[in-house]
Amino acid sequence: MRQYLVLATVFILAFASFFFFVINDGYERALICENGQFEDREKNGAEDEERENGNGSNGESNGEENGETSNGDNGEGNGEETNGENGETNGENGTINGNEEESGEIVWGVDSASLTTEELFACVTSNFGDPEIWGRYLEDKEGVSYGLTTDEVDFLHEQGVSILVIYNHFTDGTTYEKGVAEAEQAIAYAEEIGVPEQVAIFANVEPEYPIDSAFIQGWYDTLQPSIYYAAIYGLFDEESDVYVAYEGAINENPEIAENMIVWANQPQIGITTEENAPEDYNPAAPNDWLNWAWQYGIDAETCNIDTNLFQSIIFDYLWQPE
Repeated sequence: MRQYLVLATVFILAFASFFFFVINDGYERALICENGQFEDREKNGAEDEERENGNGSNGESNGEENGETSNGDNGEGNGEETNGENGETNGENGTINGNEEESGEIVWGVDSASLTTEELFACVTSNFGDPEIWGRYLEDKEGVSYGLTTDEVDFLHEQGVSILVIYNHFTDGTTYEKGVAEAEQAIAYAEEIGVPEQVAIFANVEPEYPIDSAFIQGWYDTLQPSIYYAAIYGLFDEESDVYVAYEGAINENPEIAENMIVWANQPQIGITTEENAPEDYNPAAPNDWLNWAWQYGIDAETCNIDTNLFQSIIFDYLWQPE
């Protein structure tokens, strides 16, 4: 009996050992394997996530390179540099600074107090020549001049002619306040007919008009900050009132000499054809002024015009054809 009990005990111990060392080990291995798979899945999932994050990083990097760096730089280039340059250009347009050198060729043109009809234009081209510039007045001045019309503008531009804009609605050129008021009226007339930005408006000062430096300063101070440029026409020999007034204005504000265009009507040579116009450009105003226009002949008998020579730089300040 004891033998059987011993055998049974051995058998139980053997079975228990087998269970713990073989079956349980296999079970644990199975669990480890399963956990390994889970761990692998988690690892792979993390790697996938990292890949996604990696792509996200690349995307972020690409976004930085393509967006902030490249596009940003382009944006800066297109924005700051180009617009900045335009800003500088537009800023420079606020002043003329034309004393650097006398610019380009001399061109022939006319001015007239009459409406520019096809008949008047044909009269000029048939009897005098082909004007590149035609001076005209803003608004009617009764008994003196007809105002420029939109039909004239269209017609002259169709002929390839640029328009010099004149304001003549005053006979007294004294006091700063008067200069401001006349400039404001000139701007209003110009805007009403559609004179574009950066065109010069010439104050018409006839020899008999009283004028002082304060008027010129008021005219300049009002026009120069506007969309137009300040300019002046007159008898600019050294003893004339307008010469003395202009010189006085320059002494008080030297910028006027640098930025106001001068149209002198002296010396008078007399009306000529384009072919017989003076060979030398020699208006009376000093050379260190913006002396870009010379009315050398007045009151033609055949057509109601005056004849002029211009430095070609003045085209930048005329109402040009588009």
